[in-house]
Amino acid sequence: ETDDAPSFVLAADTVVAVGRRILPKAETLDDAANCLGLLSGRSHRVYSGICLITPGGKLRQRLVETRVRFKRLPREEIDAYVASGEWRGKAGGYAVQGLAGSFVVKLVGSYTN
Repeated sequence: ETDDAPSFVLAADTVVAVGRRILPKAETLDDAANCLGLLSGRSHRVYSGICLITPGGKLRQRLVETRVRFKRLPREEIDAYVASGEWRGKAGGYAVQGLAGSFVVKLVGSYTN
């Protein structure tokens, strides 16, 4: 027996883009270090999208963009951050709300994006 009652469908995700390149969600130490190396001393954008489909089939969607600039990161600082493990599963290999907040020299938009 299946439940055919109408239900909501909700999906969301976040990506980091530097230039025309979308960075991966870091899965390995090397992924994280490579992402941070690309972001070092540069501006990038963080995009979070959310989509809701109502039981009646209405589609609601929203995209939030945050512009972020990192300071130049010495290799030792990248290595220390990677060793923390905080990068795991994070878009672009970092979480601004954690230790990587110290990398940010400018943020325009949503801090919680």
